[in-house]
Amino acid sequence: MPVVNVNVKWSGKKFENIELDTDEGPELFKSQIYSQTGVPPERQKIMIKGGMLKDTTDLNKLGLKNGHTFMMMGTAGELPKPPEKPTQFLEDMTDAQKAEVLEIPAGLENLGNTCYMNSTLQCLRVMPELQTALDKYEGGLASMDNRGNLTASLRNLFKDLNRNGEGFPPMVFWQMLQQVFPQFSQTGQGGVPMQQDAEECWSELVSVLKAKLPQGDTGRNFIEQYMTGEMQSELKCLDAPEEEKVVTSEPFPKLSCHITKDTNYMVNGIKESLSEKIEKNSPTLDRTAEYERVSRISRLPQYLPIQFIRFFWKPEQRIRAKILRKVKFPLNFDATELCTPELQNKYSKAKLKLKEIDDRREAKRRDEKRRKIDLETGKEASSSTTSDMDTSEDKVEWSEFLDPELLKDVGGNPTGQYELCAVLTHVGRSADSGHYIAWVKKAEDEWHKFDDDKVSVVKDQDVERLDGGGDWHTAYIVLYRAKRLE
Repeated sequence: MPVVNVNVKWSGKKFENIELDTDEGPELFKSQIYSQTGVPPERQKIMIKGGMLKDTTDLNKLGLKNGHTFMMMGTAGELPKPPEKPTQFLEDMTDAQKAEVLEIPAGLENLGNTCYMNSTLQCLRVMPELQTALDKYEGGLASMDNRGNLTASLRNLFKDLNRNGEGFPPMVFWQMLQQVFPQFSQTGQGGVPMQQDAEECWSELVSVLKAKLPQGDTGRNFIEQYMTGEMQSELKCLDAPEEEKVVTSEPFPKLSCHITKDTNYMVNGIKESLSEKIEKNSPTLDRTAEYERVSRISRLPQYLPIQFIRFFWKPEQRIRAKILRKVKFPLNFDATELCTPELQNKYSKAKLKLKEIDDRREAKRRDEKRRKIDLETGKEASSSTTSDMDTSEDKVEWSEFLDPELLKDVGGNPTGQYELCAVLTHVGRSADSGHYIAWVKKAEDEWHKFDDDKVSVVKDQDVERLDGGGDWHTAYIVLYRAKRLE
C-alpha cells in the first residue's frame, strides 16, 4: 500500500490525514510536515518503532496503515538569537541577519503545495529585463481582464520581493493565477491544494506575459524579443526523394531535451528532439508516405529555456512517472551546433575569438595555481609567458567579430554562447507529487537555492549535481542567458 493517510502529534496538536507515499523517501514526508507545523526537517525528531525516523529509512518496511499516528518533537520558528557580543559569528545570526549580511534575496512562502509556482517565479526573476517590462505595465488588479490582473500582480510581487529580506507570502499572485488557470486551484483531501506541474505553470505564465506585456520600440514585447527563438524546419519525403522539400519557419518559446536509454548529455537530447519521422499523404505518390522533419535554429534569443522531458504517462497507475536517468548539462553552453548553416557562419568569428580568450584565461589560471603551489613548497616560481599576461588583452572591440545583422537584433544572442543562470529542479517520482526548488546564479561560483522561503548560498559544484540519476533534486527546466561580452 504505497500511499497511506497518517497523523502527526506535535506540541499538543494533532495534524491529521497527511498523505505519506511509502515509495518516496522520508525527506519528502518531512517537507510535508514542515509546511503544516513550521518545524524544519533538520529539527524534526519523529518516533518510529525502534528509534528515530532517518532520511535513509525505508518507509515500506515500517508496516504503516491508514490512521497511524507519529509522535514528533522539534522547535518551529527562527533560530534563537545569540547573546550580544562585540563580534557576531555567522552561525549565531538569525535568518534575517544572515540574509542581510550575505545579500540573500527574499524567498516565497509555501501556501500549500505551491513550490511549483514559487520555483517558477524565482527562476523568471533572474531576468532584469522582465522586471523592467513589468514596471512599464500600467494595468491594475481590479479590471475585468483576469490576465491583465495576473500580470499586474506579478509586477507588484517582484517589487515586494525587492523590498523584503525575509520570506514573502505570494497570496495575491496565487489567487490571480487560479482565476486565470483553474487547474491550479485543485484540492485534495482536507481541502489542501494539490501539487502541480512546474513546467505547466512556467508555460502558462509566459503565454500570459506574451499577450499582456507592452511592446517596445521594436514592435515586440519582452517575451517575443528576449525569450523567443526562430526554428527553420525542412520536411522531405523518404519514399519519394524527388518530391520537393517543404521549408517552414516558426517561433519557439523553449527547447526540449528528449531522454532515452542512450541520452547522457543535454545537447544530444535536444538534437534528438529536432529530428522526427512522420507519416502523411504524399501528393507525388498519392498515398500515405514516410517523411522526415529536421529542424535547426535560425534565431537564438538572449534567454533560452530548455525543458528535460522527464515525465511520461503510466496508464496502469494513472500517474505521470519520472525518468531518473542522469543527463549532464553544462554551466557554459555552445548552442551554435543546433543552428542553421547560415547562422553558424554568422557566429564563426565571435566563436573563435571567445575560445581564444577562454584558452588564455585558463592558461593564466593554471599558471597562477602552479605559482601558488611553488610558493607553498618553497620552490622558485617558474617562469611563464602567461604570468606576464596583460589583462588589457581581454578588452576586445567586438564590432570586428560580430555579424552586423545580429548586433541590430536587440534581445537576440550575437555569439551563440550561453551561461547557465537558473535551474528548476524536482525531487520525487511523479510530476504531481514531490517538491520543486529554484537555483539561481548570483555571481561567479555563487548561487542562491530557493527552497520556498528558505534561501541558502551554494556553489557551482552543487548545481552540477542536479543532473539526475537518483532521488536527489533533478533538473527539470534550465535557463541559459547569452554570455556577456566584456
